[in-house]
Amino acid sequence: MSSGDFRRENGPSTTAKAITETEIAAEFSHHDLTIARINNGSFGSCPKSIISAQQQWQLQFLQQPDYFYFNTLKPSMLKSRALVKSLVNAADVEEISIVDNATTAAAIVLQYITWSFFTSDFRPGDAAVMLHYAYGSVKSSVQAYVARAGGKVIEVHLPFPLNSNEEIVTEFDKALKMGKMNGGKIRLAVIDHITSMPSVVIPVKELVQMCRDEGVDFIFVDGAHAIGNVDINVVDIGADFYTSNLHKWFFTPPSAAFLYCKRSEKVVDLHHPVVSVEYGNGLAIESAWIGTRDYSAQLVIPDVVELFVNRFEGGIEGIRRRNHDMVVEMAEMLVKTWGTELGTPPEMCSSMAMVGMPACLGISGSSDALKLRTHLRVSFKVEVPIYFRAPLEGEVNPVTGYARISHQVYNTIEDYYRFRDAIIKLVSDGFTCAILSN
Repeated sequence: MSSGDFRRENGPSTTAKAITETEIAAEFSHHDLTIARINNGSFGSCPKSIISAQQQWQLQFLQQPDYFYFNTLKPSMLKSRALVKSLVNAADVEEISIVDNATTAAAIVLQYITWSFFTSDFRPGDAAVMLHYAYGSVKSSVQAYVARAGGKVIEVHLPFPLNSNEEIVTEFDKALKMGKMNGGKIRLAVIDHITSMPSVVIPVKELVQMCRDEGVDFIFVDGAHAIGNVDINVVDIGADFYTSNLHKWFFTPPSAAFLYCKRSEKVVDLHHPVVSVEYGNGLAIESAWIGTRDYSAQLVIPDVVELFVNRFEGGIEGIRRRNHDMVVEMAEMLVKTWGTELGTPPEMCSSMAMVGMPACLGISGSSDALKLRTHLRVSFKVEVPIYFRAPLEGEVNPVTGYARISHQVYNTIEDYYRFRDAIIKLVSDGFTCAILSN
């Protein structure tokens, strides 16, 4: 039985009508409905129809594993790769590999880059540049690979709150010049498309061009939050490598991501860090089989579009616009109520926004931010991450805590009202984070 036959006989109908608010609620009824979940950014969300489609892939493997391995897996993975190619405007499907997550993609790229530190033209002090905002596991990966190979790591320290892209460009330019001091060479630049915490949309195309102008060897864009959240055109962006998780904002089950590797003479001989029998057959094939495991989250990608995304007006672009507009509206409502400020202008927000919290809450460190997040979850049934911003010298009564709110299609306005009212109550009760420390 072919994959298509299996899905036709056992799967949902391939004809889908425009989705209603009631149907959206039903698609996410497996969520804990007692929680105001305004943190889609951390783990994403998967609709029931896609969970059902995933289970069909799992059953198909379990029914006849040998047939699945020899006849179904590779062509089905190719369909997932082809869909991603079209979504991100890659030139060739061979440039797209499906991997577990952006952390795995970073390991593939950094493993490859590390070899350049052992070539004859390497000099001690050659550098990798990345944003200080970079995701923790990626920062650790850069340190693990580059620093241990003898290179130095330069972090671009960005101000926060941010007012414009020019601030980012200025600081990035400083880091590039620092990396080239004393005749140094920048081997790698790691640029986030959307930073995780604090959340900011980065002008990646402009930064990539700056890297090209400065002769940076390789450019890796970490778009972990990007697909389904902002427009991606990998040809236009121009980086050597680009990765994004599909389980965060593209509704796949965890975990699935893609890695784009631009075809060029300088990018050759990439390998998956897990060596399997497919070693040497190209990164895409190596990634499609790293041993016996559950590949269903990666194979279900076309189903996500057919069974869920295409039921929304405008498809994924319509969903992106809807989420951006709503998260900005809710963010502005919260800062107006609390008398605070946004962490960035609306145009630098994606489907996530940084919302200043009242200074009287006394958020004096990252530990306070985590404790307050736990308190909101336990006492008010609100799930939202909180970022600590160290006050600048001389600031009076500064905003030091920013909530990163998300908006995904399952969210309702009541989720944000619950968060609003929880903070109003804490303020009126004279609450400070020092109480939690005690």
